[in-house]
Amino acid sequence: MKKDLFVNVLFRILATFAASGLGVIGAGTIAGVPLLKAVFMAGIAGVAVVVEGLSRAFLEDGKLSHTEINDVFNKVDKKAPVKAKQSETA
Repeated sequence: MKKDLFVNVLFRILATFAASGLGVIGAGTIAGVPLLKAVFMAGIAGVAVVVEGLSRAFLEDGKLSHTEINDVFNKVDKKAPVKAKQSETA
């Protein structure tokens, strides 16, 4: 169970890196920033937000629930406001 949760979080962190990095390709090119540098910086920034959120949630009680994990990732995934609203009403 814990291994499955760890793997899920790890893959979601990788997805956060990809989504954050790919989202700046156009902006980096327009600003004159080298493509790989822009992708890497944006990806690391997205991952840092997730890791900080998970760390803060863990500090509260020494546990990470599925709800806490989902809340952290939903804060980073700004392109999916419908999902966040659905989880609030559920």
